[in-house]
Amino acid sequence: MALAVVYARACVGVQAPLVSVEVHLANGLPVLNIVGLPETAVKESKDRVRGALQTCGFEFPARRITVNLAPADLPKEGGRFDLAIALGILAASAQVDGRTLADHEFVGELALGGALRSVRGILPVALEARRAGRALVCPATDAPDAAVVPDVAVLGAEHLLSVCAHLSGCTPLEPCAPLPVAPTARPGEDLRDVRGQAHARRALEVAAAGGHNLLMLGPPGTGKTMLARRLPGILPPMTEDEALATAAVRSVISQDDRTRPWRTRPFRAPHHTASGVALVGGGSQPRPGEISLAHNGVLFLDELPEFDRRVLEVLREPMETGRVIISRAARQAEFPARFQLVAAMNPCPCGYLGDPSGRCRCTSEQVQRYRARISGPLLDRFDLHIEVPRPDRALLVDPEGHGEASASVRHRVEQARHRQLARAGVENARLATGEVLAHCSLGPAEAALLEHAAERLGLSPRAHHRVMKVARTIADLADRDRIGTDQVAEALSFRHLDRAR
Repeated sequence: MALAVVYARACVGVQAPLVSVEVHLANGLPVLNIVGLPETAVKESKDRVRGALQTCGFEFPARRITVNLAPADLPKEGGRFDLAIALGILAASAQVDGRTLADHEFVGELALGGALRSVRGILPVALEARRAGRALVCPATDAPDAAVVPDVAVLGAEHLLSVCAHLSGCTPLEPCAPLPVAPTARPGEDLRDVRGQAHARRALEVAAAGGHNLLMLGPPGTGKTMLARRLPGILPPMTEDEALATAAVRSVISQDDRTRPWRTRPFRAPHHTASGVALVGGGSQPRPGEISLAHNGVLFLDELPEFDRRVLEVLREPMETGRVIISRAARQAEFPARFQLVAAMNPCPCGYLGDPSGRCRCTSEQVQRYRARISGPLLDRFDLHIEVPRPDRALLVDPEGHGEASASVRHRVEQARHRQLARAGVENARLATGEVLAHCSLGPAEAALLEHAAERLGLSPRAHHRVMKVARTIADLADRDRIGTDQVAEALSFRHLDRAR
């Protein structure tokens, strides 16, 4: 036949839209034209495809060949369409059987010798192939990553000849088995290693149970980073959909999750010199940033005031919406960014304000300027801000001074999360305004206590609702149906910056 249609997938953000590769052979001077908004790497595929076909012993048609990548208004980039273009030419020239092409999707870059090379974003491709009900043929190096998607046939191939043999029925490709799923535990980072810091440990448990953002203040060496790194270990394991969504983001930037436990939530800790693009994503060809790589996990910002203020301000909208949209003149990409923000900072520029050693010499103006590097609207988005003081030295050497293990804390967190999901479908930190009033209602005594505290601390309406959400989480940890005055009082104890005004 003179016309063949092969299905492939593009890569736009974390989406993989369908691309129909239409190959038409006509009489005329021998030429190969690729149309459909191809970028430079796609245009260069004509040379890769010609070299691969000739090396593999196929005849390259001496005819006018037109390759249309539809839809025409979708930008195409990379060498991911090489395999589909080569198969389209072979099917249109009747060199391979094209009757089963409609049952498959093909993604892969071709070497001049016909070998298949890896492409980025294979996991979103597998997800879309499953929705379309087609088998996915991809490079063998990418097949284990794609095979983590259930209910889709992933056929890994080393060479173009292997794919042609499969289509002809001579040597069918075997579906790839997924890699063994690693355990969910994060080894080496257990909460029992934290000595003392009972208040901070309690705040970490509350933050984990309700998905609340947490800010820790304290002098250097008191365990702020240590606590933050143990937060993923007490969070509930991700569901399969959450794990796939998180892995899809990493797949877009060619990072796989083979070394990280499959359902352990990601932990990202960018340096304070990171730019706004590094945090939220961007570039001429939009790529995800740190907040998207922390999707369904934890984003830890150490030395928070040392970040550029303009960089921190870009976090405000994603923290509320759970997504970030990168717009460029020619394209727009949307990335998920549902993360839990944990930050740490010193109480003053030297770091020793209030330390018993008395070594701090910072003036009140210096302390005020230091803390003013963080805007009020950003601080208002932290549900909990606590002080992490220097622990008792006796606990550091006491063999019995260790705290509760992460496993037992995680058990309570999972039970609290289960109550929240059964009640509202989301964790408490994500409750909308109307849902707060419905699920975090207070009795007369509790409302009076919160109103009095809000008046004295000058809480904003947003902070007022956040205290109610935290109180609801504390009640869930205590397996209580209603919020009591004890829960409201404890929630207010996690408002250190409000009390320090």
